[in-house]
Order: sequence, then C-alpha cells, then structure tokens
Amino acid sequence: MLLAEDDRAIRHALERALTLEGYEVTAVADGVEALAQAHKTPPDVLVLDVMMPGIDGLQVCRVLRAEGNRTPILMLTALVETADRIAGLDAGADDYVVKPFDVEEVFARLRALLRRTSPVPAGGNGGAGGAEAGGRDAQLPDRQVEAAGIRMDLQARRAWRGKRELELTRTEFELLELLVRNAGIVLDHSTIYDRIWGYDFGPGSKNLAVYVGYLRRKLDEPGAPQLIHTVRGVGYVLRED
Repeated sequence: MLLAEDDRAIRHALERALTLEGYEVTAVADGVEALAQAHKTPPDVLVLDVMMPGIDGLQVCRVLRAEGNRTPILMLTALVETADRIAGLDAGADDYVVKPFDVEEVFARLRALLRRTSPVPAGGNGGAGGAEAGGRDAQLPDRQVEAAGIRMDLQARRAWRGKRELELTRTEFELLELLVRNAGIVLDHSTIYDRIWGYDFGPGSKNLAVYVGYLRRKLDEPGAPQLIHTVRGVGYVLRED
C-alpha cells in the first residue's frame, strides 16, 4: 500500500494503524514522492490526501489514470462540498473518506476496494451484487448483464447506455451492476452499502447519495427517461418510466 499525506501527525498515525491492521505501508509526504514511488514499486492500493503541496492528490490520480494505471485509489479529503468530492471521482478515484475520519471507516473502504480487485474464484460470476437478476435482466452469458437499456460486460468492465459507452470509475461500475442485476427492485441503503462497500456507514453518510448523483450525470441523456429513481426513505431502483 502507498500512503501519501502531507500532515506528519496524520501520516504517522494512519501508517501505524494500517501496519497494525496487517498492511505493508510505504508512506510519503507529497504528490511528487507518491508518483515516484508508484512508478518504482506499484502498490496494490493507494491512499492519497487531496490537499498536498506541489502535486496534490487529484493530480497524482489524474496522472496515474492517464498512464492506464487502474490501481484502486482512496482519497482523503477535508473538503466536504459535493462538488469537491465529485472532482476526486472525476480524477479517477474509486472512493473517498472525509476528514476527520474514523480509522475503522478507512479499513472498511480499503477492504471493499481490495475485495473488488481480487481475482474471482473459478465458477464465480464476478458481480458486485451477487443477487439474483431481477426485473428485465436478460438471459445473457455470465460475463454480461442487461436491463433498462443498459448493457454491461463484466469481464471487460465496460458499460453502455444504448450505443453510448459510459466512462465509469470502479465504484460507479459496481453500483450500476448491482442496480442492473436488480432492475425494478427497490434496494435499500443498507443493502447497497453492504454489497458495494461491505459496511453500512449509517444514515448520516452522504457517500451513497454522491455516487448515485454522479452516476445519474453519466447515464442521463436529453429527452431520454431517467433510469435511477429515488424511493424516499428507502433507497434506489433502476427502471425505465
């Protein structure tokens, strides 16, 4: 694991906690060091602070993604506005934690990222949801799912709405797959958190709402029906109205 955090106290505390949790951690203090280390010894996962001197975490993320590096990235941010979080997702980050954070939340998000990038056992379907396909989920090969005009190739990790290919981060892809596999079924917040992150962050978390909002921006088209619907007080459902 590569950890980049310019605040010395936070860096040392997080490095110690992650090490005690069983991770092999390389800790650096800025984006320049982070890029150099990532190129020298590619890590299994990166934890990047957004605000760092020189090259910040967003720039590190953009550079790695531009190079075709798909290593999962967790961003640490003190920025709480939705637009700031979306900037991280735009840069190619897979997930984020808002400071001040509970270290157990960091552990949970890392486990989820690493679980989704682990090799799928023989006979597994590779899906995020693991639920039975619902609604209009077509009878396609295991590597493909389709519903509501969305088609997904799970092995290639590609998705389309109609003929338009969608550019999705890892977390967005997993969330969309869960919704497609359960098209027409309302999934509650707890179920989605458990399936995607492996941990229910509670009613106060805005994480799911941010990802749903961002996924809608990528899915929606002028004149076309909205596909992801909010069921107030319950959760979300994928369907064509």
